[in-house]
Amino acid sequence: MKRFCSKASLILLVSLILTSSFASEAQKCRPSGRIRGKKAPAGECNQENDSDCCIEGKLYTTYECSPPMSTHTKAYLTLNSFEKGGDGGGPSECDNQYHSDDTPVVALSTGWFNHRSRCLQNITISGNGRSVVAMVVDECDSTKGCDADHDYQPPCPNNIVDASRAVWKALGVPPNEWGGFDITWSDA
Repeated sequence: MKRFCSKASLILLVSLILTSSFASEAQKCRPSGRIRGKKAPAGECNQENDSDCCIEGKLYTTYECSPPMSTHTKAYLTLNSFEKGGDGGGPSECDNQYHSDDTPVVALSTGWFNHRSRCLQNITISGNGRSVVAMVVDECDSTKGCDADHDYQPPCPNNIVDASRAVWKALGVPPNEWGGFDITWSDA
């Protein structure tokens, strides 16, 4: 009888360990591939807001997922112009419109954008001791880049909230520090 309890306990312990390993494995966001950078034709890569242009031959990691969501999801805030002619490229994916830099709008990395499920929904962004509500109007594509459709810019990392100037102003970040900033966000 004693041996049976030991075996049963051991089987239960192994089952719990395997189950928790698979559950935590499912929560990780691993790269989905790579794309090779192409050189942009002259004048085709808009470097407004210090945007990067693809480097010919460089391999860029792509992601179909983003880190797991929580009530305070950690992310990296970047600066983007959603205006016509801005470094955001074409009109926003959610409404096929351009948006003023004075309006709090954002693009989310592919996994968080979640096949447009957050289109025109508000999120709350917190950082620098302040919070701001912004509308999701676009995807910061983590699966593609280095082509005309993406303004010859690399794919976004998987943890990006790409924000208009209005978001940066509302968070009280000094303009000389705009470009990259650790934040948290949640659905509003």
